Amino acid sequence: MDPQVQELQEEARGAGEVTMELAAKSFKAFMLKRSSKSNLNLYDHLARLLTKVMDERPRDAVDIFEDMSQEVKRAELQDTQSTVRDATPISTAAALAEQQRALFSQRVGEDPAQEEDLVETPLPNVPELTFYLEQAGVGLGKEEMHRIFLALKQLVDTQPLQRCRFWGKILGTESNYFVAEGEFREGEDEEDEAAEEEERKAEHDMDAANRLHKLADKSLPVVPKEDKGTGANKCSYFVCREPGMPWVRLPSVTPAQIIAARQICKFFTGRLDAPIASSPPFPGNEANYLRAQIARISASTQVSPLGFYQFAEEEGEEDEEAARGTLEENPDFEGIPVSEMAESLSTWVHHVPHILEQGRCIWVNLAEKPEEDLEDEEEGEEEKEKEEEPDEPEPEVGPPLLTPVSEDAEINKTPPWTSKMSSTLVSQFAIAVLRSNLWPGAYSFAFKKKFENIYVGWGLKFTGEGYNPPAPPPTQQAYPSGPEITEDLEVGLKEKQGVKSTLEEQREEEESEEAEGEEEEEKEEEGEEEEEEGAGEAEEEEREENEEDED
Repeated sequence: MDPQVQELQEEARGAGEVTMELAAKSFKAFMLKRSSKSNLNLYDHLARLLTKVMDERPRDAVDIFEDMSQEVKRAELQDTQSTVRDATPISTAAALAEQQRALFSQRVGEDPAQEEDLVETPLPNVPELTFYLEQAGVGLGKEEMHRIFLALKQLVDTQPLQRCRFWGKILGTESNYFVAEGEFREGEDEEDEAAEEEERKAEHDMDAANRLHKLADKSLPVVPKEDKGTGANKCSYFVCREPGMPWVRLPSVTPAQIIAARQICKFFTGRLDAPIASSPPFPGNEANYLRAQIARISASTQVSPLGFYQFAEEEGEEDEEAARGTLEENPDFEGIPVSEMAESLSTWVHHVPHILEQGRCIWVNLAEKPEEDLEDEEEGEEEKEKEEEPDEPEPEVGPPLLTPVSEDAEINKTPPWTSKMSSTLVSQFAIAVLRSNLWPGAYSFAFKKKFENIYVGWGLKFTGEGYNPPAPPPTQQAYPSGPEITEDLEVGLKEKQGVKSTLEEQREEEESEEAEGEEEEEKEEEGEEEEEEGAGEAEEEEREENEEDED
């Protein structure tokens, strides 16, 4: 073959190989392009698909090739995306409904036939209460009251309560509080150690300002809190944010917390652990503030028809004072006509003890010392007898139990109570309704032998005017003021005037001396000038005489 022809064939073959290589690279680049929908490319997809075929070697691969392609693509999408369809977010109402589902389900091992046989139960008749509250125009609605009824059943089943009732609902900025009031059976009020530790921590958990305030007022004695089952701590209170959520028992209230709650005006947030930022500082968190407000509202608005309660009869004169603080139901009470209760406030009485200015229902003498201190101070009794004994403080006395609400004090000419009938058209089936004007949201109703109290509001008292926080206390004196350390204004003025006159005399003397010095300097300068002029004239005369001699 001609060498020239062979060379031309080799060049053509090389050009063909280059063209094929370029075409292959161009096609590979095309296959590497990613999809705008799935972010996948054909090259990687075919590589994974062929790898899957080689690994599994399925029968009739050509028939299931498309299905295998879908499986590979679906697996790749699951690796890069969480889900093909967006997850539907669970709404707050759906989450609450899931929590309240337990209210409508029967517990395992619970026999409804046994519940019918139980006559005495602390569970209140909430459906009947709902009916009367609807007649009075207050309440929370049938559906919500039924959920509250089931939530109270859960509370009664888990706590050894002797008495339980729905106290009311306190509104908050973030969530609300549903409050239940109860009394434990005798000997079964045992709080767990965690609750006692939290209560102890809440009492000592104060901010720096509160600690400084306490240190500054060391002279003021600390008022002890009332024991459980007495005074403001007679009943226990449980709260939950929604029916179906866990019930939380509130800590006992202290006199310091009640006194501080009277001086501030704060909305509730709905979080029990929220701090209370106020002036003056409040000793505790929102759980303690809520408990203090519940105690104040109960003492002011818990009323009953006249004659429903009576003082307990105790044998012996020693227990007469204790009997005056203990009430029991009057079995001979027959009810008061509704029209009379709607017209006269004297037919309603308070059956909860009044909270004194001391922050307690039972006054305590802070001047008395414990027995241990008295035993330690027996040695110095002779010296103390010589000293004058301080006057005993007068015991603080509040209105007694079963005091008519007509004797309550007004605030800024606002009557404390308003009474009415639920219906004037059908008066024979109407009920008597009493509304508190000092604590908006507190209502009471009475019908024959039945009555009940409820509160639905913000937990704040009516003040009559806009709330103004109290002014801060005056600053303490650094030292006692007396004539020995006080500056005499008259003596000081005379001294100032004497110093001023002395300075003026010194200034005048200095000015006169400066003037005399200037005059002497002027005279000396004039004398020097005259001497210079005389010397110049003498020189000229000598010069003239010398010129004449030369001529």
